[in-house]
Amino acid sequence: MTSNVIRSVLVAGVAVAALSVAACSKPAANSADTANAAATDATAAATDANAAANTASTAAADANAAANTATNAAAATNSMAATPAKPDKK
Repeated sequence: MTSNVIRSVLVAGVAVAALSVAACSKPAANSADTANAAATDATAAATDANAAANTASTAAADANAAANTATNAAAATNSMAATPAKPDKK
């Protein structure tokens, strides 16, 4: 399981938890104000989850770029090691 998948699951869990807290909070009068406040909380949680997902995606792209750089450096080192040195002519 890649870290990107784990991060996505974590972000989804945070969003579900935020919606749960908003839905199960201490019930006040069932009014439009209460419903609007819950909707605002849910929207804020969704926005935070979206930002976290974007951050995770950027981090995954950075890690991928670093892995590619390391792979290219290793390939260059291996190609230099595979070429035998030519002895000096006397």
